[in-house]
Amino acid sequence: MNYIKLIYLSVFCGIISILSFFNIVYSYYLNLYLNLNTYVYTFLLSIVLTIIFYISKNKKEKKITIYEKIITILLGYFLLPLIIAIPFYFSIYNLTFVNSYFEAISGFTSTGFTIFNNINHIDQSLILWRSASQWVGGLYFLFSIILLIDIFDYSFKKSLTNFISFNKAETLKQSLKIFLLYSLITLGIFVILNIFEIRMFYSLNLAMTVISSGGFLPSNNLSNILINNSQIIITSLLMLTSFFSIFLSYNLIFTKNHNLNFFNEDIHLLFYLLTLLIIFFIFLNFDNNFIEIFLSLTSSVSNIGFSLDNTSQNISFIFLILVMIGGSFFSTSSGIRFLKIYSLFKYSINEILSYSRPKNIFVNKHLFSKEFFQLNEIYKYFLTVIIFIITLLFLTFLLTLSGIEFENSFKLSILTLMNTVNSSMYGLSDFSFYDLHFFTKYYLIFFMVLGRLELLTLLIICKKFLFKN
Repeated sequence: MNYIKLIYLSVFCGIISILSFFNIVYSYYLNLYLNLNTYVYTFLLSIVLTIIFYISKNKKEKKITIYEKIITILLGYFLLPLIIAIPFYFSIYNLTFVNSYFEAISGFTSTGFTIFNNINHIDQSLILWRSASQWVGGLYFLFSIILLIDIFDYSFKKSLTNFISFNKAETLKQSLKIFLLYSLITLGIFVILNIFEIRMFYSLNLAMTVISSGGFLPSNNLSNILINNSQIIITSLLMLTSFFSIFLSYNLIFTKNHNLNFFNEDIHLLFYLLTLLIIFFIFLNFDNNFIEIFLSLTSSVSNIGFSLDNTSQNISFIFLILVMIGGSFFSTSSGIRFLKIYSLFKYSINEILSYSRPKNIFVNKHLFSKEFFQLNEIYKYFLTVIIFIITLLFLTFLLTLSGIEFENSFKLSILTLMNTVNSSMYGLSDFSFYDLHFFTKYYLIFFMVLGRLELLTLLIICKKFLFKN
């Protein structure tokens, strides 16, 4: 196997071993011995795999192709959750392999679907492990963006770097930057939640959930955790950390020239968010419960997905649309991405106007950037939307065949591909994944992983195997 693939897997096996060691210490400290042995198994296996992957790497430098990078990331998405599933499988709750792997994949892809019907009856150490699986999965997703930087559009790359492509040194530098920012932001969220008097155990789990854009909660209901308006507001604001670029704070502090290219997407996202707030406050604040709506709004745009129990379901379709749009390209949120949809919409409008007013000149560029978006980028955006629609319809069809009502199948398909948890604001809070047929769970697993990848990678893989050139 090549150097990049083995180093990539070795690093994340090492991170899983650190998290499992943390769970061992936590269990000893609070005398939680029920599932202690499962974390020992996970720690030993992940340490062994870290060493094996590292010493097996080929020291000879070889240029890795984009296809090998995609396969590397796919391999990690299916292999690493096998290790994460160990504490679930060997726990006292008698979970089958399918249920254990489903829970692990759901956490690692930051989706939040769970086979547990009562979180309050789960051992605290296992709740912490669920949150940790999201945390490492969010980090893996950000690293995968760096590894696949070559397939992304020029306008997105400019928000991170002036390099057209990354060599090994630049990849290492950006990966280290991501790890430090990701860890510091997680710590910051944890501290802020504690300042607002949210229980420390809840704060720790929420911090790992929020930064990873995950959906696992340390309690059955968010209402049990957030008990006053100030806690709801600060949690809503903190969820925006997975909506904006993870590099936003770094660029604000350390970018010397403050080139607008580095803030182009975040400025657009800010105006998008402010527009949504105004619309929701004026037109959709039916019961004068804007604080609860604000939490649902920030949760949807960041693809986290959880909400309070009293959130109105009358506007669930609007929340689903926000989930599909998503947030920043360099964030842990999923979605098609706002800047793609905005660029595609602006280009389409300009094309229509050019026929009605042929003497006018219509400029295809973003509002806060001097860069013009290229025609080949528009083609990519269009293909991304088409692939998403086809995938959505196919998954909806499969779920309907499994005996799930069409409306629930459609909603669940959107949430699966967008890696967003099924909460009350989508009308799916009572949906039971435990009762699903094992075959249904397997293809939900596949589509959760597919949703975490850039949809354009599907086209690249198909091109590799279907066309010679």
